Amino acid sequence: MRAAVYFQAGKPDVLRYIDVPQPVCGADEVLIKVEAIALEGGDVINRATAAPSSRGTIPGYSAAGTIVAVGKNVQNRQPGQRVATIALNGSHAQYRAAPAAWSWVIPDGLDVVTAAAIPVSFGTAAWALSSRLHLQAGETLLIQGGAGGVGVAAIQLAKARGARVLATLSGSARVAKLHELGLDVALDYRQQDIVAEVQTLTQQRGVDSVLDLVGSTLELSFACLREGGTVVLAGNAGGSTRADLAALQQANQTLSGLFWGRELANEQARASVDGLLAQARDGVLRVLIDREFALQDVVEAHRYAEENRVLGRIILRP
Repeated sequence: MRAAVYFQAGKPDVLRYIDVPQPVCGADEVLIKVEAIALEGGDVINRATAAPSSRGTIPGYSAAGTIVAVGKNVQNRQPGQRVATIALNGSHAQYRAAPAAWSWVIPDGLDVVTAAAIPVSFGTAAWALSSRLHLQAGETLLIQGGAGGVGVAAIQLAKARGARVLATLSGSARVAKLHELGLDVALDYRQQDIVAEVQTLTQQRGVDSVLDLVGSTLELSFACLREGGTVVLAGNAGGSTRADLAALQQANQTLSGLFWGRELANEQARASVDGLLAQARDGVLRVLIDREFALQDVVEAHRYAEENRVLGRIILRP
């Protein structure tokens, strides 16, 4: 099969589109023929920073397609089913093996591209709002990085909970699209003093909670937060994180980290993805696809992902 592989961490051009052995389906896994790959922020970060295996690493968390084989211990999946999958790598390929427990049957009526983007982006956002922030109607949420896949998901899910939603992003076209999804206030981090704007919008109180998907904005997130509020750090697109813990302590604020891959050990977390797929099928949730690339153009796709002009998700097609 053909796959994108990197043999050393670095810029997008470390990726090679080459022939590699098809993965073997493990006892607790499903093997799928990949039809759509959602290029996640973590895929870009891992390619840039994570050391590959001695034989090279196929990057990628999220892919959807059709099951061609199931492991001997797998009881609730069968060849021919369409599924969305997560694994810690291996999505950038024509075939991928993934834990059966980290696969979700795609509901009839939902296309495979949309399904590929749901488990990571919407799963992360939904779990952050429910299990970490316990977001309530009437509260104000600030999303750092509102134009990415998780940000787009969080805007919709927070509005469904009755929250007021602020988000940092740039670009008038992106702002208009996100207002359609329910965003109340867009804050342009390139042109505005975010802390001053937030304080004005909240009558100097600060927001109730922050979903930080950037990481390098962590201190700014706490500066925007009310006393006793919570910041969830669920992304690291900015490459570095730093916060004044003494200031956090003085304001009785909370910092909570969220890595969705670890949360998938929780049966309730896994089950939440089925509900999100059904909501996408019913049109309650919208996945925004910025661009599609052929998998053979993976270098160009990763370069585009790093230009910070993306709205929603990039899709790769084998």
